[in-house]
Amino acid sequence: MYVSVLILDAGGTQALPIAESLYKAEFDIHGFFSHKLSYGYGSRFIKHKHIVRVRKAKEYVVELISYIQQNDIKVIMPMSDRTAEWISLYQNSLKEYVSFVTPSYDSFIKGYDKNKLMHVCRNCNAPHPRTIDLQDGINTAIVGMSFPALIKPNITTGGRGMTLVKDIAELHQKLPAIEQQYGLCHLQEFIQPGGKQIKVQLFVNESSELLYSSVLHKQRYYPENGGSSSCNETIINEDVVAICSEVLKKIGWKGFADFDLIEDPKDGVLKIMEINPRVPACVKSAIKSGVDYGKIYVDYALGKELNLSSSKAGYKLRHIGFEVLWFLKSKKRFQTHPSWFRFFVKNLFFQDFAWNDPLPFFYGTIENIKQMLNPKFRKQKGGINL
Repeated sequence: MYVSVLILDAGGTQALPIAESLYKAEFDIHGFFSHKLSYGYGSRFIKHKHIVRVRKAKEYVVELISYIQQNDIKVIMPMSDRTAEWISLYQNSLKEYVSFVTPSYDSFIKGYDKNKLMHVCRNCNAPHPRTIDLQDGINTAIVGMSFPALIKPNITTGGRGMTLVKDIAELHQKLPAIEQQYGLCHLQEFIQPGGKQIKVQLFVNESSELLYSSVLHKQRYYPENGGSSSCNETIINEDVVAICSEVLKKIGWKGFADFDLIEDPKDGVLKIMEINPRVPACVKSAIKSGVDYGKIYVDYALGKELNLSSSKAGYKLRHIGFEVLWFLKSKKRFQTHPSWFRFFVKNLFFQDFAWNDPLPFFYGTIENIKQMLNPKFRKQKGGINL
């Protein structure tokens, strides 16, 4: 008998390799979607598709529990920050009906809230940008902060609300509108462009002990001023894995975490910027390199024995849609490394396309074109406001 797994917010590209690996492991895959026109809705590996239009946490959990009971769901796995937070917040209500892997809500917020995360990094001497809490006001908070600096909402995704300010006067001018839209903010040292951008994925047990890890080098991203990865490659960096693992121990994390780090050109140090509490859109390269986070998550949630594995270097991933946009916008289009024109090389995969599951590319591309015609969406996805 197949074990049923429900992928939440399954419309993004991160759901595609997760669903494929679970399907091949003979799980019965269900998906929650906000609408039909999305990458995940086109996947042949997600056999049962359900539209959920609820936007509030409590109502969503009520509908989720109803669906779990009606369809005998054994494991739920979130694909977005939103549903990852809601599962953590309502875990006591949910655990009676279904299995999942999440830290306590207190630990979740310590990692997810960017300001709180910087406090954790400071306490355990993990490299991070200098950060000032703006909750107590501007005048007393900015002592010692150099400009330009970044206003960053404590809780946000995709660079939304992040705004560069060149001096104190501009900080006073821009902060109120950002706080009104996004809530509490902090002020952070601006790391100049030019350094590497790294993603570190970790899976830890209930004691925050490291079980699996992978590291990706973001070689191109769109928009260039702080966007999503359009081209990345798996690398080996045990030092940065150890640093991020120690941060999760201090937080008391459990399950999957995805770190974003940026190399500071001034000193060459990789600095922790944020934790994403769910698998990233570019998780496919990590899965292809040997660390199958979808199956790891489900097996751990079910209490099954885990097969230990490690990530291998040199597995490349490109997002065709973002790469086209990057090529059209970037002045580095003919000088970039790796070459934009190399589409047929060893261990190269595509985030938004697979020959054994081609429909998601068309569903997602139509959705992306539709979104890019919306001025509000373009502004949200414009990267850091410079």
